[in-house]
Amino acid sequence: MDIKIQQLKHFLLVAEEGGFRAASAKASRSQAALSSSVKELERNLGQALFETGHKAKLTPFGEFCLPKVKQFFHQYQTLEADLRAAAEGQRGKLAVACVPSVAAKLIPGLLATFTKSHPKVEVSLIDDNAAGVEARLLAGEVDLALGNCLHTNDERIAFTPLFSDPIGVVCLNNHPLAEWEEGVSWQQVSSYPFIKNGTCELLSHTAASELAEKAIYSVKNIVSLFSVLARGIGVTTLPKLAFPDDSTSLVWLPLKDPIVKRQIGIFRLLGRPASLEANVFLNCV
Repeated sequence: MDIKIQQLKHFLLVAEEGGFRAASAKASRSQAALSSSVKELERNLGQALFETGHKAKLTPFGEFCLPKVKQFFHQYQTLEADLRAAAEGQRGKLAVACVPSVAAKLIPGLLATFTKSHPKVEVSLIDDNAAGVEARLLAGEVDLALGNCLHTNDERIAFTPLFSDPIGVVCLNNHPLAEWEEGVSWQQVSSYPFIKNGTCELLSHTAASELAEKAIYSVKNIVSLFSVLARGIGVTTLPKLAFPDDSTSLVWLPLKDPIVKRQIGIFRLLGRPASLEANVFLNCV
């Protein structure tokens, strides 16, 4: 049995239009061509679909077939729409990994722009530290990554820098360091208990690395870090983007000696074709 979609379309059209003449006019086909198509379908099925001598009236078999053919075309149209939408990047999935500061401050705006034009794309946002973000990308868990790439020279990674994020010192707003609004040196900071955190790796290979090496405390979770700082237990260094804009008890001071910056960018795997959704998101970025 070789049932053609076109034959099913013609059967449905005749049934819905109430006859071959009206159906042929709507299909812009001759009545003979439509009749031949339906007869071929009936031969394939081995049963008549329309009553003999009353070609507008369905047989019992035709009555049985009509709702099933309607259901088939509904699913077919849905499938066609889904495939076209996916081909145009309107539907699908997108996984993005990013460092927490980018996830909190930049991603919401990017997603707002992205979802306006692609509301049916499923987006998965994963925040992790810089090493975790890079590892997820290399493992193929995500399509794109946002943050500071630790291995920009890795031949597997294509890194596009977006902007520089300066490193500064965070302390209570009544801390002795807080009066140095224009910036402090690492030597000034070394006089106080230092709290090491995940971003202190950015101090490596600078004179300020001594701060992390001699740290009394170590707190990796950013929420816990701010709670500890609010207690006045010590001071730390953080990128500007990682500092909350609405903080009332803490201040961020530029680290002016040495000046340290992290390069924030978007990166993807080379040799892995980017999906349409990923390319659209890249354009948003």
